[in-house]
Amino acid sequence: MSIILNNISKSYGKVKAMDDISFEVKPGELFGLIGPDGAGKTTLFRILTTLLIQDEGSASVAGYDVLKQYKEIRNHVGYMPGRFSLYQDLTVEENLNFFATIFGTTIVENYDLIKDIYVQIEPFKNRRAGKLSGGMKQKLALCCALIHKPKVLFLDEPTTGVDPVSRKEFWEMLKRLQKKDITILVSTPYMDEAELCDRIALITDGKILEINSPEAIKASFPKKIYKVRTSQTYQLIMDLRSYPETHSAYPFGEYLHFTPKTASFLAEDLEKYLKQRQHKDIEVMETVATIEDTFMDLSRANELMSK
Repeated sequence: MSIILNNISKSYGKVKAMDDISFEVKPGELFGLIGPDGAGKTTLFRILTTLLIQDEGSASVAGYDVLKQYKEIRNHVGYMPGRFSLYQDLTVEENLNFFATIFGTTIVENYDLIKDIYVQIEPFKNRRAGKLSGGMKQKLALCCALIHKPKVLFLDEPTTGVDPVSRKEFWEMLKRLQKKDITILVSTPYMDEAELCDRIALITDGKILEINSPEAIKASFPKKIYKVRTSQTYQLIMDLRSYPETHSAYPFGEYLHFTPKTASFLAEDLEKYLKQRQHKDIEVMETVATIEDTFMDLSRANELMSK
């Protein structure tokens, strides 16, 4: 396995950032860590890249122990942190040359690995990194993380704050890198990006809720789910949450996703209830569960267990 975690825990005072985390990432896999801000994603990345020491448990990356062989790990991984961390006063080319020199290599030596990405930022090679757009900063950071040809690539929320076109281009680049036998662990709060991974781990409050392929996670949703819309969205939220048959109800785009408590639930009963509440233009349609639906349901169950 390229990455192995066994019962990893980490606390900051009374706050438990990682709570008994265990999973494995296969060689050449594109593995997603999916969760909201504060879920523990960055803490986990810092442990795996040897920037932080866990309180309990063990972990290895590319066959090396994160505590005993941290120097070897640093030579074999690429890390792109959540915040842009390159030298903003250096140009694009100067940043690349700097990181290549640190790892005892050159841009030319591993150019085949970064070529598809570098050609997009080459026209700006003499521009200072701090003056680049968000998408260009992202591509430069990825080039710097790849310049020494790592075995494992860690990307911590790489598309946060980036425009939709750059996000799409970035994931296309990751798919191409995967074909070069690089194992990729990427974290993201975006559920649509989870669909692009081979497998994902849903994480919240430092706990893993589920690990599986995106398709399997969606298929595991245990209840029927309906998308509901009326002309009074705010009132709809309030009325659904007070409806006796409601297991969960939350906004999902222009609709609300509604899950009933029982399998015997009939959509006609909900429509009747909403008419009694003076709703107009009522739409109630059964739909298929998304990763976000599964995440919300598992998070709710985890919350109830923690109380």
